[in-house]
Amino acid sequence: MQITEQDGATGGRYVASLDGFEAEMTYSRASPQLVIIDHTGVPDALRGKGVGQALALHAVAAARAGGWKIIPLCPFFKAQAQRHADWSDVVT
Repeated sequence: MQITEQDGATGGRYVASLDGFEAEMTYSRASPQLVIIDHTGVPDALRGKGVGQALALHAVAAARAGGWKIIPLCPFFKAQAQRHADWSDVVT
């Protein structure tokens, strides 16, 4: 699985490509130190393959590397964050 980032001034998305399909996790920037994860979309063909989890892990790693915090508005990301106490350094 390959994950790429499409980043703009006010937000962007992480895109996971696998088996000819794309899944995405979108975000917006509230400030230079704060990102809001607002949507995760995984096509049916990729469900159950850990693609959503891989996108979430990528977002957490990016936040740690960039020194920012994440507000989880996306229900999927929010549920993942509740299961991973080790993300508390970047998830508010």
